Amino acid sequence: MKKSQLAILLSKLAVFSSPSAESEQYPMDGNSAAEILLTACQQKDIENKVVADLGYGTGILGLGALILGAKKVYFIDKSESAVRKAKENLHFIEKELNLILHGKAVWLIGDISLFGNKVNTVIQNPPFGTKKEHIDRVFLEKAIELGKKVYSIHKTSTMDFIRQFVKDKKRTVSGEFKIEMQLKKTMPWHKHYVHLIDVTCIIVK
Repeated sequence: MKKSQLAILLSKLAVFSSPSAESEQYPMDGNSAAEILLTACQQKDIENKVVADLGYGTGILGLGALILGAKKVYFIDKSESAVRKAKENLHFIEKELNLILHGKAVWLIGDISLFGNKVNTVIQNPPFGTKKEHIDRVFLEKAIELGKKVYSIHKTSTMDFIRQFVKDKKRTVSGEFKIEMQLKKTMPWHKHYVHLIDVTCIIVK
């Protein structure tokens, strides 16, 4: 699937009607998700692989992995509203593409600390830590524990810390690429309809 096709499809997914600011439930845009997913696919980390999407929100990354041929995707989030919205989006994708994918999705409601299955690939858009300090580190540490390869998105301004954190965990940042992620107006205090955030996706092996 071409990047433009995947981006358009993912941009049609439903988002939270009442997102939680505390959980940083900000929807990821289709272009950013498609770029990350196709990079992982080109690295042979998606097709026929077991994938985990930690704190999946509306499911855009994990669902994208299913579209691109993942063997199984674990969706882990502590929000019951997340599983409802992500299942709704999975049904939409199955209808749009005339595919049966739900048998490859495993839904788990709970804190990511409770999940211990080793996987081929973790692909995640963790909270940035603007509401709960260092929560991004918690997600990255768990991803490193679980995945042979990790694709994780972080604010570009925190990258020095992130690189050192990965090094301290005896893992290697094998690649990274910057993305201008489009954050749409979802909270009452957001001033602009679309706000661009400089983020970096790291690849850990």
